[in-house]
Amino acid sequence: MLSQQEISDRFEIHDLLYRYADIIDHKEFAKLRDEVFTEDAFIDYSAFGGSTGDLETTIEFLAKVLTVQLFPTTQHLVANMQVVLDGDSATGRIMCLNPQNMQIGEETRVFFCGLWYLDEYRRTPAGWRILRRVEEKSWVHNTPDFMNL
Repeated sequence: MLSQQEISDRFEIHDLLYRYADIIDHKEFAKLRDEVFTEDAFIDYSAFGGSTGDLETTIEFLAKVLTVQLFPTTQHLVANMQVVLDGDSATGRIMCLNPQNMQIGEETRVFFCGLWYLDEYRRTPAGWRILRRVEEKSWVHNTPDFMNL
């Protein structure tokens, strides 16, 4: 049976994951600093051709790539949150379905990515934060040819 603390920790981590998705979809990347990641976070988006590195590298990458002009809308839907708690740290394997509109000239194309986030979390004075996030590609559908995902 889970303790009240473990139940609370799980809810807080789930809220963190929902907050991450909402921040990405609203393109408010600077909020990742204060609301989602630790200062010393490592983020690896290379499974889909993205950046690998620290938080600032990640924020710069997201701001450059997920522009309103190229990706007017995205949805990061997280599910199957498999979280393992260990005191003030935890690990997670989180499923993400990511449909996106992409503007290609006059055409708007909807394509889909299925992936897993392989995460490490840390409890901080500000609450649970992501210490490490690595994307693991599962599948893609209707991807524009030039993306070569």
